[in-house]
Amino acid sequence: MAIKKSELYSSLWASCDKLRGSMEPSQYKDYVLVLLFVKYVSDKYANDANALISIPVGGSFKDMQALKGQKDIGEKIDMAITKLAKENDLVNVIDVISFQDEEKLGKGKEMVDKLTDLITIFENPALDFSKNRAEGDDILGDAYEYLMRHFASESGKSKGEFYTPAEVSRVLAKVIGVKKVSKEKQTIYDPTCGSGSLLLKVAEEAETKVNLYGQEKTVVTAALARMNMILHNNPEAVIEKGQSTLSNPLHKNELGNLKTFDFVVANPPFSSKNWTDGFDPANDIFNRFNIDTIPPAKNGDYAFLLHIIKSLKSTGKGTCILPHGVLFRGNVEAEIRKQLINNNYIKGIIGLPANLFYGTGIPACIIVIDMEHAAASTVVNNDDERGIFMVDASKGFIKDGNKNRLREQDIHKITDVFNKQIPIKGYSRFVTFTEISDPKNDFNLNIPRYIDSQETKDVQDIEAHLLGDIPNADIEALEEYWQVYPTLRKQLFKDGRPNYSQLNIETAYIKSTIFSHPEFIKFSAEMDALFTEWKIKNTAVLKDLTKGIKPKAVINHLSEDALTTYSQKPLLDKYDVYQHVMNYWNEVMQDDCYLIAVDGWKAEPYRIIVTTKVKGKEDKQVDKGWACDLVPKTLVIDRYFLAEKKAIEALEAKKETIVTELAELEEEHSSEDGYFADFDKVNKQSVTVELKKLITLINKDIGRDTKERRDWKKVAEVYEKFLKLIDDQAELTKKIKAAEDKLDLLALNRYKTLTEGEIKQLVVDDKWMTSMERNVKTEMERISQRLTQRIKELGERYETPLPKQTTDVAELEAKVTAHLQKMGFVWS
Repeated sequence: MAIKKSELYSSLWASCDKLRGSMEPSQYKDYVLVLLFVKYVSDKYANDANALISIPVGGSFKDMQALKGQKDIGEKIDMAITKLAKENDLVNVIDVISFQDEEKLGKGKEMVDKLTDLITIFENPALDFSKNRAEGDDILGDAYEYLMRHFASESGKSKGEFYTPAEVSRVLAKVIGVKKVSKEKQTIYDPTCGSGSLLLKVAEEAETKVNLYGQEKTVVTAALARMNMILHNNPEAVIEKGQSTLSNPLHKNELGNLKTFDFVVANPPFSSKNWTDGFDPANDIFNRFNIDTIPPAKNGDYAFLLHIIKSLKSTGKGTCILPHGVLFRGNVEAEIRKQLINNNYIKGIIGLPANLFYGTGIPACIIVIDMEHAAASTVVNNDDERGIFMVDASKGFIKDGNKNRLREQDIHKITDVFNKQIPIKGYSRFVTFTEISDPKNDFNLNIPRYIDSQETKDVQDIEAHLLGDIPNADIEALEEYWQVYPTLRKQLFKDGRPNYSQLNIETAYIKSTIFSHPEFIKFSAEMDALFTEWKIKNTAVLKDLTKGIKPKAVINHLSEDALTTYSQKPLLDKYDVYQHVMNYWNEVMQDDCYLIAVDGWKAEPYRIIVTTKVKGKEDKQVDKGWACDLVPKTLVIDRYFLAEKKAIEALEAKKETIVTELAELEEEHSSEDGYFADFDKVNKQSVTVELKKLITLINKDIGRDTKERRDWKKVAEVYEKFLKLIDDQAELTKKIKAAEDKLDLLALNRYKTLTEGEIKQLVVDDKWMTSMERNVKTEMERISQRLTQRIKELGERYETPLPKQTTDVAELEAKVTAHLQKMGFVWS
């Protein structure tokens, strides 16, 4: 069975995290990722003479499997990895950690058990990478990144710096312009490459083959980057290690000068306090720093930025993630900033949300450098024509645990707006050199100086609180709605005193008035038709999918078409619709498409076997029924056995009625003197015992009509009713179970006769499109509710002006005083 992408990632992480024990995640990741690498290359390249990686005898994952449980397992794993490393020029890459380190892995049996369990994780048949790969979609490379992200998240402050969040990497990759380049072998460089995730995201964005270069001072992290390159099919990438890029840059040309690149990307350590270690910036042989404007000794932010600029070709582009402070800090940094602006090096600035990065919570920004843009701007004499495009994207994110994360819609909006230089009020604008250099700004690039992204305050109108009526300014603030529903405003409001209006209806009828208005109904129908148009077009595309498809290309087509379909539509934000499509892709559809890519349109049920541990005995396997990932049984039942399903639902409804009656009966007679008052537990057994006692008493007094006997009969009737309901409930439970078993068998047998056309109908029509339609339509509901709630809020806010409140209070006070006087409570 094909790998289910989400399950591969989550199961890997859960297993690894469970085995970690007390070891730091930042250390344990090295063991997990090395074994993942060995497993992948062993599966992919074993017995292939022309393979990219040669698998020597004694150096494969299969050789490691044979070591499970052996006392010297750690030593022999090291030997196997050494063989693999020497065979493939991977010395000091995959062999930088020791699998016999007692301090990290424990001693004796603890180490043996831990390493045996670690190998067992990768024995899962679903992790057979020789058979499971959708062309064009790097499942293993993505799994590697998934694990790194989780290790970074768990590693805490400063130890998660090896990883740049994938969402941020994608933004850098898209705004740097690598996709526009058609020339082969463009060079991309990351001077602080960490595990290489940022480099790879830029390479992924390129449409032609690129050459990757990186430098990382931490040897183990550089090894991760090298493995990452191989796993992502970039084995030629040049990753230098063991030296700081600033003190000893290792990428040089034949003359010993800095090598220059077409693109440079970086996420350097924020505000490095030891950036000058190992060299004297004042005597920098690479001339990266002007003698009068050397960055502060205890803050290396601008040192990295100046290194990037020096590493770019005359037409090169760069993007760098830096803390917000670089935009406004003073002294020598202000002078450096002024020089960069005067030289037109900075093409754009993108402000990011706070708390995106592992190891720090401070807000950061992306500085976009464009040497070609700088050269062109130098010849522009008009300071109003040159400048910097700024984006304030600080408000667009979602909470993800204790971090913030950019959503798909945030990434797309940032890159669309920046690349097309689209001005949006409160979000983006082109800021001229004239404005930046104005003495009031003095080359300060703090984004809030130029973009006011604060939400409009909901101002309370004092006059309206005193005299009543709703301020027209609040009504006019809903202008986007009145553009779509031009006559609805007149139906909801009527003129009040100057600059104020009154509600035409009671607040209780606001929602029904809006939802029944012809213009509202018309617009809703138009939006439904819009989705139907998109659905029809893309249903045909999806039903044409075949084995070997590229899942990433599928979602790219679907999501981009959704953006196009909903562009320039009133009220609806196209990026919100896009997010719904992407959410469904990430939650469900992605896995389905990977199944289709490997197996085609197959709907094959499988048994769910759960292994439970039994103390002192062999593990027990329990059959929990069956399932089908691509076509869940609920879809088959809803389409082919709806009558049987409804019959079961009717039985369940009857059973629920009985459950309610039982609860009410017990509650009614459970008071202090109730019929169930003395019961420890009210159930069939206890009630039956008490009923037998009562019947015995009643039968002894046959022929006598005493009050006591009549009371016993009343109690007996309640007990009999309770037992009747219990029996009815049990009977219904049996019927439901029998009906469910029959339906389950009917559904299971139906899978055997499903045609490919029927499977496509179930998956595309009943599963994918039904879910996406439901999700997208929530946007219309949200928009409608927002209008309803705002008008209701305004109506209730000014419904009772202060004079009326005063009068009402006085009237209530008079009534209370009158009542008190009648009761004899009088005071002066």
